[in-house]
Amino acid sequence: MSLDPTWLFLSLITGGIGFVLLVYGKKQQRWPQLVAGVAFLAYPYFTGSLVSLIAVGLVIGFGLWWVIRLGW
Repeated sequence: MSLDPTWLFLSLITGGIGFVLLVYGKKQQRWPQLVAGVAFLAYPYFTGSLVSLIAVGLVIGFGLWWVIRLGW
């Protein structure tokens, strides 16, 4: 984990997105949003660089979009 200000700010944004998705998924009983929310909350702890933080976030976001698009 880095203490770069840009990395910290972006991890704060992803944590906020994850929290909102988690609460929405739990209230509406929507599993894709719930799982994506947990993933958005957890993955910044495992990424070491700014590029990996952005790349993993894009993959999770695209995966959520794709699953919803398929009809889940």
